Order: sequence, then structure tokens, then C-alpha cells
Amino acid sequence: MSRVETGGNRRVVLITMGRVTERRRVVRIRNGAAGVRPDTLVAEEPLEIRLNGKPLAITMRTPGDDFALAVGFLVSEGVLGAASDVQAVTYCEGATAEGSNTYNVVNVQLAAGVPVPDITLERNVYTTSSCGLCGKASLDAVRTATRFPGIAADPVRVPAAVLSAMPDRLREAQKVFDRTGGLHAAGLFTARGELLDLREDVGRHNAVDKIVGRAYRSGRLPLAGAVLLVSGRASFELVQKAVMAGIPVLAAVSAPSSLAVDLALESGMTLVGFLRGPDMNIYAGEGRITV
Repeated sequence: MSRVETGGNRRVVLITMGRVTERRRVVRIRNGAAGVRPDTLVAEEPLEIRLNGKPLAITMRTPGDDFALAVGFLVSEGVLGAASDVQAVTYCEGATAEGSNTYNVVNVQLAAGVPVPDITLERNVYTTSSCGLCGKASLDAVRTATRFPGIAADPVRVPAAVLSAMPDRLREAQKVFDRTGGLHAAGLFTARGELLDLREDVGRHNAVDKIVGRAYRSGRLPLAGAVLLVSGRASFELVQKAVMAGIPVLAAVSAPSSLAVDLALESGMTLVGFLRGPDMNIYAGEGRITV
């Protein structure tokens, strides 16, 4: 599959192989009878993110949209703001001892003059779906680091009936989930319920990074007036990523954490949990949801 990636004034053409799913042998028991058959599983591989050639983070992800994932992660860490901050995003060659390319190492090269921050967050060593620093220091860090602090003033209003229909829209669009049953999803919607983008990944935080990264690379940040829907719970990290991308409304089909609610209140975001059919809990910013 041919991919063309651009950043700054540079144009990079890459050939990549899709590894979204893999086949495995499985013994399936149904009604007391056992049989052998192939099963489709979602692929999971490590991705190392480098900044200006230096290792920065490793995350377990579903291959695909790796460049969006890398820059989305850097947006959520406050490293990137404008699309012109990036000169190029490339796969690193010679990622194995034999010199072959695994397509599991991505380098983000900043444009000339863009400062390289002193990133010292603990999750730069290893990123998981539960990573993130805890406590008031985290809230302060997000508030001071975001390039798009205008969430509290975002005038968007979302009818509750429109919000209620979004989980079904998201589920209907999950093509890989239909084949594997093993993926999280993040969907970007308008306030009228139009699905703008959908990404799937074994990690819910990766799915959000891919959404944010794709918006960043097309010059659409901040995502004012948008609704971000996630298929699982709303952790502190997911709220952080939404804040850093300027998204005013975050909804989840499951529960938020206490620190996620604290950050939503601190930033002026609307946070909805347990979004299931017409039912939902609004934990912050209830004024944006019209009933």
C-alpha cells in the first residue's frame, strides 16, 4: 500500500504493509462439540516513537495510521501545535539487527526553529492504556501545556437525542471490530451527529491519538465544536488528549475516573459517561447538552 506523507515543505512517499489483522488456529467448542478452525485476531505490535531521531516512547498498538498516532501523541504532550511544526514523519530503516524495516519505529522530525522540549513525563518510557501521572500536578501540567485553552468558551450545544445516537453510529462503522471483536474505537462527530472520522486500535488512547494526529496533519486543530466518543471508559489520559486537541465534548459508553472528571471541570470541558441509548450521566459541562 502506497502512502504519501507531508510535513512542512517536505513530501515523503512510503510503501507500507497493512497488518491490522492476523489469522490463528483455534479450537472452538460449540454445543459440546470441538472443532479446529482459523480465527481472525486483531494485530498488536510495539511502536517506538522518536523525536528528532531520539527515542521518546513505546506503545502497543494496532498497525496502521502510525504517523497520525505519533504526531497525535506529541500533540497530547504539548510538543506540537501548528502543522508547520513538523518537517517530516518517516519510518526508520534498519530497525532490526539484520537491517530490515519492521515499520514499528517512527521518527518525527521537527521543523527548523521549533524548540525540542525537555520532556520528562514517566510515560515516555512505556505507554499503556492506564498510563499518566496522578494528582493536582497533572491538572496543572495540562492547563499550562495546552496550545488551545479556549474550550471553556466554546459555544457548541449538542441535543441529548443526537448524542444518544452516536454509539450506534460508531459501532456500525467499526469494520475491523466486526471481524475480530477485539478493538477499541474513537469517533469524531459534529454537534449534529455527523461522523467525521473513526479510528480503531487495541488501545483506546491510541485510537484517540490517531484521530487527533489526522486532524493535526490536515490543519484542523483545534477541534472546536466537535464531539469525541470513545468505546470504553473515560480515563484521565483521554480527557487530557481531548483538552490538548481543543475538543469541547467527550463522551464515553462506560465510566469516567475521578481525575478525569476533575480535569474536565478544570478545563471547561463537557464530560459524558455511561452513554447507552437515551441514558447518560453528565459529569461536567452539562450546559452544552440540551434536553
